[in-house]
Amino acid sequence: MKKVTVLLILLSLAANVQAQVERDKALHFVGGTLYGLAGAGIAKQISDGDRYWTFAGAIGGSLLIGVAKESIDNSQYGGWSNEDLLATVLGGTTVGFTIDIFTNKKRKKKLSDYTGNDDFDFTINQKDSKVLVLQFNEVPTLNMLSLPFSLKKIHP
Repeated sequence: MKKVTVLLILLSLAANVQAQVERDKALHFVGGTLYGLAGAGIAKQISDGDRYWTFAGAIGGSLLIGVAKESIDNSQYGGWSNEDLLATVLGGTTVGFTIDIFTNKKRKKKLSDYTGNDDFDFTINQKDSKVLVLQFNEVPTLNMLSLPFSLKKIHP
């Protein structure tokens, strides 16, 4: 419920602010959110879901595209706009905060956290293990694999 309340407050603030912002800044903000989302996704994959790197990736992605766009504007139109760059980075910051709010912040415990070391030896007792081998004449579908064993039609 907290997340929905925060989202509604942010949306209402964004609706009021949009009327006062010129179109160019709004486009920079949208561009920053899109590239911030891409940067956050890449950083999340590389860092195995570390929330700080995901946030840094969102800001970094928006900063990268903002500097590139302003460099192009400076060379083609003869003007660098810090306000446009700020609007782009604010878009990435917004994405970073949104991802941080809506992702699960609970830390996943590693096996080494429970055992006290990283040298964990895992062995299988072959007497107690049972292996079910299925043979299909065709590639099984996900639906077929998800059915209970008693309902499946198995071809020898």
